[in-house]
Amino acid sequence: QVQLVESGGGLVQAGGSLGLSCAASRSVFSFRTMAWYRQAPGKQRELVARVDIAGRTNYADSVKGRFAISRDSARDTVSLQMSSLKPEDTAVYYCNGNWRGYEYWGQGTQVTVSS
Repeated sequence: QVQLVESGGGLVQAGGSLGLSCAASRSVFSFRTMAWYRQAPGKQRELVARVDIAGRTNYADSVKGRFAISRDSARDTVSLQMSSLKPEDTAVYYCNGNWRGYEYWGQGTQVTVSS
């Protein structure tokens, strides 16, 4: 059984910064991939950032240069540091992990960026 628990969402003004954290019940370095997705109202869930077991990262074009994903082995967390936030970044953000071929999701955390 794998559990992912997000924290750190909230309300921030445009141009501000916010960090999200996802605590995993397994070593974050045992996941094939760990990622952050987001879903805005009326839109499909989309990939924001992903890190694979080798540490390679990829980002959605819309967040490149503004968001950074990282893993912390001491805390078994994966974080998403967001800066230069825009109103269009408003969404529920979900932590995702692929562990031994199975996909796991957190419950989601709301991020709201006011203009």
